Amino acid sequence: MTGQRDRWAELTGGQAGEEYARRFARLAASGHDVHGEATFCTALLKPGARVLDAGCGTGRIAIRLAELGHHCTGVDVDASMLAVARREAPAQDWLLGDLARLDTLGLHTDFDLVLAAGNVIPLLAPGTGVTVVGQLAAVLRPGGLLVTGMGLDAAHLPLEEAPMTLAEFDQWCARAGLTLRQRYATWSGDPYSEGGGYAVSVHTRPAG
Repeated sequence: MTGQRDRWAELTGGQAGEEYARRFARLAASGHDVHGEATFCTALLKPGARVLDAGCGTGRIAIRLAELGHHCTGVDVDASMLAVARREAPAQDWLLGDLARLDTLGLHTDFDLVLAAGNVIPLLAPGTGVTVVGQLAAVLRPGGLLVTGMGLDAAHLPLEEAPMTLAEFDQWCARAGLTLRQRYATWSGDPYSEGGGYAVSVHTRPAG
């Protein structure tokens, strides 16, 4: 641990797992597509790809990606969320850990795609963003992809204001050796316009 609580822990007290799972179960029951992130990622991957779901929560996305034939590992710092993931998919790999210290978890460094969805990046502990992005980039194979989805304003975040800008995030990625490949406004692939409140970004680790 970094010794500093992440913004998610400040908001939830680390006890949100069951309610978070119930929320998405209600959405699915009402007909909402709760697999947009997995569908988006699968379109970028070859069959049987290796995926790290960083900040995996209750495992919703990683479980779906595994159902689609990919090999998924989930990491989260919230034990209550991981308890749900382990119950729902006990055969998958679920690791309790701080993304700022990903290198202590003994992960392979050949993931085809690392995913940080669900506002993982804005809800990190203050001051750890550049470190986390560097850790995520380090486990990508050459040519691998970092896919992120994040709110950029109060309307798309459980915060009064965004803790960082999209330009700052791109700078963190550049420091980690990543380049921006694509950016969208939604997981459905709608075009992103400058100043938009939500961004889905695909950065790549150069193959050379």
